[in-house]
Amino acid sequence: MMDQKDIDSLFRLYYRPLCLYAARYLRDADDVEDIVQGAFVTFWEKSRAGQAPDSPKAYLYRIVHNRCIDALRKSGQDAIVNLEHLQEDVPDEEVVDRSFIWARLWTAIDRLPARRREILLLNKRVGLSYAEIAQKMGISESTVHNQLTKALHTLRTGAEQDFFKMLLW
Repeated sequence: MMDQKDIDSLFRLYYRPLCLYAARYLRDADDVEDIVQGAFVTFWEKSRAGQAPDSPKAYLYRIVHNRCIDALRKSGQDAIVNLEHLQEDVPDEEVVDRSFIWARLWTAIDRLPARRREILLLNKRVGLSYAEIAQKMGISESTVHNQLTKALHTLRTGAEQDFFKMLLW
C-alpha cells in the first residue's frame, strides 16, 4: 500500500504531464484539471484499499484517457464525430514522453524571472515582434532582445537542454 508521501511524489511527477495529455482531448482547462485530480483520487482510493496498480504511470494515463473520452461523450454531438479516432488513440510512450518534456519545459519557463518570462511568451507563444513587445511593455527593443537572449540561454543551458533541442525556437 502506498502512503501519503508516495502519492504526493506521484502527484508532483505526473500532474502537469497528465494535464498536458488530457488537453489533447479537452479544451476547457477546468475540465482537464478536474479529470486529472479525479484520477489521482481514484488512484489513492485503490491504494488505500490495497489494490494499487503495478504501474502507477500507466494506470494514471489510462484513467485520464478514459475519463476524457467519457467527458467528450457527455459534451454532445460535436464531440462524437472524433470519438472513434480517440478511442484508438492509446497513450503510447512517445505521447507520454512528450507530455513529460512539455511539463519540464513549462516548469523551467515558470522559473524564469517574471519580466523575462513575459517577454519570452509574448515572442514565442503570441508571436509579437521585438518592437511590439517593447511598445506593449514600455521598454526598449534592446531590452527585449537582451531579456529574450537570457531566457533562451537559461533554457538551453539548464537541466532542460536535452529536450530544448526538440523545440523550434
